[in-house]
Amino acid sequence: MAAIPPQPTVFSIPPPLPPGWTEHISPTGQPYYYNAQTQESTYVRPLPAFPIIPQAAAAAVAAAPAPKKPKKERPLVKTPIPGTEWLRVITNEGNTFYTHTGRKQSVWTVPDEIKEAVEQLEREEALKKAKEADEAARRAEEEKNREVERIQKEVQGAVGKRKATEVVPVDEIVVSKKAKVDGGTEDEDMGGEDDEDDDESDEEEEWQREAAAQLEKEAEEERQRQEEEKKRKEEEARQLKEAEKQKGTPQINMPARVDLSIDEAKALFKTLLREKNINPLHPWDTSLPLFVSDPRYVLLPSVSARREAFDEYCRERARELRESKVKVEKETADPRRDFERLLKEEVKSTRTSWTEWRRQWKKDRRFYGWGRDDREREKRFREYLKELGEQKRAAAQKAEKDFFALLKESGLAKPGAAWKQIKTHLVSDPRYDAVGSSSLREELFNTYIKAGASDEAAKESTPNDAAAHPSGEASAEDQEERERRRRERKERAVKEREERVRVERSKVEADIDRSKLGLSKEEGELQFRTMLTDAIRDPQVTWETVLPQLQKDPRFSNSPLPLNHQLHLFHAHVNALRAKHLESLHALFASHASALNTAFTALPVASLMASLPATKLGFDVNELEREYDKWQRERWTEARAAFDQMLGENSFVEFWGRLGKIGGKGVDTTIKNEDLGDDDEEEQVDMKALAKNVDLKEIIKVLKNDKRYLVFDHIPEQREHWLRDYLSQLSAPTMSVHVPEK
Repeated sequence: MAAIPPQPTVFSIPPPLPPGWTEHISPTGQPYYYNAQTQESTYVRPLPAFPIIPQAAAAAVAAAPAPKKPKKERPLVKTPIPGTEWLRVITNEGNTFYTHTGRKQSVWTVPDEIKEAVEQLEREEALKKAKEADEAARRAEEEKNREVERIQKEVQGAVGKRKATEVVPVDEIVVSKKAKVDGGTEDEDMGGEDDEDDDESDEEEEWQREAAAQLEKEAEEERQRQEEEKKRKEEEARQLKEAEKQKGTPQINMPARVDLSIDEAKALFKTLLREKNINPLHPWDTSLPLFVSDPRYVLLPSVSARREAFDEYCRERARELRESKVKVEKETADPRRDFERLLKEEVKSTRTSWTEWRRQWKKDRRFYGWGRDDREREKRFREYLKELGEQKRAAAQKAEKDFFALLKESGLAKPGAAWKQIKTHLVSDPRYDAVGSSSLREELFNTYIKAGASDEAAKESTPNDAAAHPSGEASAEDQEERERRRRERKERAVKEREERVRVERSKVEADIDRSKLGLSKEEGELQFRTMLTDAIRDPQVTWETVLPQLQKDPRFSNSPLPLNHQLHLFHAHVNALRAKHLESLHALFASHASALNTAFTALPVASLMASLPATKLGFDVNELEREYDKWQRERWTEARAAFDQMLGENSFVEFWGRLGKIGGKGVDTTIKNEDLGDDDEEEQVDMKALAKNVDLKEIIKVLKNDKRYLVFDHIPEQREHWLRDYLSQLSAPTMSVHVPEK
């Protein structure tokens, strides 16, 4: 089943295709457009005809007075489509579009997913309009009939009144009239009455004729209205049938002029840039000639708006190109091959540490692109180190073999020859450089000389044996014995050589291990601390309970630290966790116990027991109370020390407390009260008397605003006792005597 394509939003879809054009998908997946009338097809999306004003017309329009600004097109009627989240919106210009309330999506054409619901809604609206028209016609007919009946009743009532007036006796009329005062005769009066009656009858006939003509005219108008209503109903029925016949073919209401919003114009401008395949790395000035002649260029109102849309296109297009490039790289890349290449290029020694190599390359794509985790990558790293070691050993063996061949070919390696003299003749040969160490070359040379001396001795023993047997025939047993001794000598020389190399290598590896241990101890401690942070979050665990869990972590099994050091780090980590939770618990105590005399029973014990610190520490009520008492004691000690510090910092208390310890009058009778008056007599001031006037209340007034003083408000007597003890411990100030000059 073909997937329904997602409906484009106003910000990403251009306006609908012009009439006659349809959109199709080519076998390669690229959309193209086809016009059935002109038999034309194109890959470029056709656009509606935008009015282009000629230059002369534009000049005339510019010269003419500016017309009134047309009203902006706004939604007029919003109708929800039953069973969906779509709305049908009719604008004040008569255009219709559909909007989705959830996705904030608007389209000009009817979406496929609501096409049946829209047709059902239109049929219901047509039936409703027909019923409303019939009801309106019926009400108008009833109103017309009621109006005709009313007029007829009024006419009949008026005629009846006039007839009733005619049957009135003449004498009553004569009686009701006033007498003539100008001397008229009775015959004249009677003649006047006959004339009035004739006039009234003529008026009545004329009124009846007018009423009949009006009724006939209204009847004719009603007949014409009914005929027009009948024709309108027939026309609506015909249009409804035509709409049902054309169901399934979306009809696009193409206005004579397309009024686009800023977002729609920006979307069209970006579509233009995509069609022209504008390079997002080129600046505006370079790319402008490529699309300035397109009519979509002028859809945006200003150059700044076009520049802004161009910058947005460049950012979006550059991001798309980067994503496509990364996608292609991911599809074509082989993470395993890249990781192997990184190993071959960067790991040159079997002494390379995995930790240092990982720290150096962990941000490289070739490193983290392969493997489920670091454990798998480390396993492959160590396997590669083994392979590299085997390769190096094979290369070393081949180099030694080639070096022996070189010595044999040179013919200079003879017993008694010095290596310093011979190596000058061999230094130009690549087999000489293949042995990397000069000491190893000399050692190989000595081994070759010893093996050659053994061969010479074997050769010399052969003629002696021949001389011992004049017949010149050596027994098979002697030959086998000599061959056996020769093989034993060679094997013994090779074993001695291997043993020396093994001892030397073991020494070098031991030195390397010691240096690596010294360098990696700090790193191992850091890794072990990190492992403890990741694995242990409970301050109540013990080493025995957590050891099986730690043994599953490679950081534990590969740790270079000894067991006692690991235990030390474990206990330090657990103590840090416990201290952290105790600090949080003390913060809860401080929030509920603001005073030093707050009892444990005054605290919300249930809330404290359910808190995270108490839960993590596993405290019960008794342990919680003991911890609270311990915290209160520490808090009391800190408050008491702060109280003494406050007294020592206060200069008022310090000065007057010390001054009260001075004995005698004044300070060597040199302090004089010069500000007490203008008398010639100078009176001496006793500073001790002044100090005694400054009593304890004055000192308390100075200290009462300090928080360190207020914290002991619950024990004022004890606080006063502390203050008196502090004043009593103060010593008198040191005196300086100034002797005036005579």
